[in-house]
Amino acid sequence: MADNALGRFLRARREATTPPATGRRRTPGLRRGELADRAGISVEYLTRLERGTDRSPSGQVLSALADALTMTADERVHLYRLIKAGTTCSPAPPPPLRPTVRAMLDTLEPAAAAVLSPAGDVLASTSRFREISGLEDEHNLVRFAFSPRAEAHYPDWDQVATDRAATLRAAADLGDHSAAALAFELSVTVGTAFTDRYDAVASLPPATGTERWGLHLLAYETLYLAGEGEHRLMVYFSQH
Repeated sequence: MADNALGRFLRARREATTPPATGRRRTPGLRRGELADRAGISVEYLTRLERGTDRSPSGQVLSALADALTMTADERVHLYRLIKAGTTCSPAPPPPLRPTVRAMLDTLEPAAAAVLSPAGDVLASTSRFREISGLEDEHNLVRFAFSPRAEAHYPDWDQVATDRAATLRAAADLGDHSAAALAFELSVTVGTAFTDRYDAVASLPPATGTERWGLHLLAYETLYLAGEGEHRLMVYFSQH
């Protein structure tokens, strides 16, 4: 984050936020103390963020600041990108799928099936999965579950979102760097709709069950594949 882009953005949003009605003020917008109180952080820490002496805030802190500054969804995404732009390393790409795994997917047509990384990235899928999953240009089931389109796609969105958060939490807790990075991203870009579920996870995600995707009622099974990457095969069967 050359030139302290994060600090400049936070200060600009603070100064553009309508302050409480407390009479005449010498400075525009919120004072640092007022924003710190709203976000539940110290004035000293907010000062370090704005000055660029601390450039690694947690997702929880960024989410609290975004809430306190009433940021729009686009502004939350921009805030996350400012943090991401300042990182020098990215999670390693998942290992390639074995040809036999791809061949297995071919034999599952016309069922909806996909091979997923621990973080929920769709590494390969059947044509039926691509047809009914609703993902379009998204390639991660967890990120999609917390996107604006998800509630319309999943009639039981609340349960699906809870299960997706549990899946991500389980992977992050086992040291998957991509899962941890996605959890950080969603804590900033989505906020409490994600973090409340993620923080409350008390059990492993279900490996079998049912989900409704649009008009489709689907039963699913999870099969964990041998080899590197801890990939899992999800197979969805239509219920009549």
